[in-house]
Amino acid sequence: MGSTGMMSAAGTEADIDRRNVSDAWGVVVLGACAVWPLISATVRDGRPEGVLLAVLAVAAGYAAGRMSGALLPVAAPCAGALAGLGLAVAGPHVAPGPQFTSLGHAGAVAALLALATGGACCAAWATPVPALRLGLWTLAAGITVAGAALDSAAGCAASAAVLLCSLAAGRTRHRGAGVAGLALAAVLVTGTVWAVAGNVLPAGPSSALEGLLTSHRVRLWRDALRLAHRNIALGAGPGRFGELSGSASDTLAPDGKPHSAPLQQAAELGLVGGLLLAAAFCWLLYALWRSPRSTPVALTAGAALTVLAAVAAVGDALSFTTVSAGAGLLAGLATARPWAAGVPAG
Repeated sequence: MGSTGMMSAAGTEADIDRRNVSDAWGVVVLGACAVWPLISATVRDGRPEGVLLAVLAVAAGYAAGRMSGALLPVAAPCAGALAGLGLAVAGPHVAPGPQFTSLGHAGAVAALLALATGGACCAAWATPVPALRLGLWTLAAGITVAGAALDSAAGCAASAAVLLCSLAAGRTRHRGAGVAGLALAAVLVTGTVWAVAGNVLPAGPSSALEGLLTSHRVRLWRDALRLAHRNIALGAGPGRFGELSGSASDTLAPDGKPHSAPLQQAAELGLVGGLLLAAAFCWLLYALWRSPRSTPVALTAGAALTVLAAVAAVGDALSFTTVSAGAGLLAGLATARPWAAGVPAG
């Protein structure tokens, strides 16, 4: 028994060390994400407030998730799921102001529904009570149906993808393989967006995607890619895409955004900005890989964040503070170690 206790203590210490490394990398990445827009804005006379607010929202959400997930490993993600559903139903009240256009609305609703589904599924995997688990799975399915009721095809598809991935996560033995698969999916979506913007796809697939995405959005992407090529070092300056893009004002309700997070980062913050966005996503996946929670909980959260990354790659989801905070909250919930004695870790 002494040997077993020593092995258990050693395993616990190693787990704590891994989590400390993950947290340290998070501080470095988020700090760099906050500092670089200030540098670019100083040189290019930009407006970094939007980027800084998004970074702050992610950090605050992550901290809140770690604390609430440690105290209430089942109730906290359930409450988060209900809050996300409520915000999605609220629709136009998610974010006030002129930035709220039809393109942004669709992306924000889809992102919130995906995160809400992820929260419900994480809560279902976390509870040891069969009846409660069934109720939480029903909630997750209900959020998916809510996407159809809200006339959000993207939200319904995003929620369904998270739900299916969560069910598959219950049969996954190797967490690393699951995390690698999620990373690959994000790379494929981002690469496709970049290929459409660069007009390098064959005529058939290019026309099909342009019809699905709308020609206006594709023109915005191509403007963003041109700006990125011209300002590869420091970018055009945060918040300046609307001033420099001819397509951005070619709509009844211009919002000055290219409606693609990676392309916006590259256009406004240059190569470093794009790499920092990728680093932030990689850090979240790494934190989930090293999470003390069970594999289904970690992979479910990873699936929701990957779906969010896909939505953000083709839309304007990350411009909404509620979405950024929700992403951080879900990641924090899925990486928190429950404090209460007798509470299972996943």
